[in-house]
Amino acid sequence: MRIAVISDVHGNRLALEAVEASIAMVGVDATINLGDLFAGPLDPVGTADLLIERNYPTVIGNHDRYIANDQPVSKRPVDKFVSERLRPVHLDYLRSLPATRDIEGEVFLCHGTPTSDEEPWLDAWWTDRTVTMPGEASVTAKADGLDFPVLLCGHTHVSRIVRLRDGRLVVNPGSVGLQFNYGAPDARYAVLERHGGQWSASIRAVPYDFEAAAQQVIGNGFPHWAEAIRTGWASAIGLF
Repeated sequence: MRIAVISDVHGNRLALEAVEASIAMVGVDATINLGDLFAGPLDPVGTADLLIERNYPTVIGNHDRYIANDQPVSKRPVDKFVSERLRPVHLDYLRSLPATRDIEGEVFLCHGTPTSDEEPWLDAWWTDRTVTMPGEASVTAKADGLDFPVLLCGHTHVSRIVRLRDGRLVVNPGSVGLQFNYGAPDARYAVLERHGGQWSASIRAVPYDFEAAAQQVIGNGFPHWAEAIRTGWASAIGLF
């Protein structure tokens, strides 16, 4: 079995289409999505239409939840920009998404951690562009009680593959649409493979027309996003 894992598209349809083309070349049995789908000042409506059409198994992200439920935090500039453009069908889709789910009892999906869509699992939060790996005890504790060989998370935009001492994999595929820490704008996703009952994972980085994406954010009134889109060096601080 081979599964593609995407996360944190953030309304970047150009990056999503490039990733989908790469996935088609790899050849997979399924593609799954870890949330934060539309929340970016690029092409939220185009991204929403495409992802609804694809109907990948998906969990809700924190920004999805803010927008879908019209929470006070959704009044921040980016989420407000997106919510004002989405149609009822897009909001209904977000509201239909679960916080967690699994695939055939083998692969567990969440956005942040199993109990929170805002809490990071495999990386501590940012100080400028610095991320730090939390201790083994912290990472392992968040997997407590989850009897799945593969545990998936997103949210931090940082690709990471961890194998716990008991053999379970914890994988963050990174972000399709918005790079913070890599010094490269390439869209990222993961591929899971199962051979002889053993799961492995790899991270893929895919070039796309990031300059066109940068022009989208500039044209939509969010020029401070352009640095992150163009280079991957920008800090997450202040983007949303």
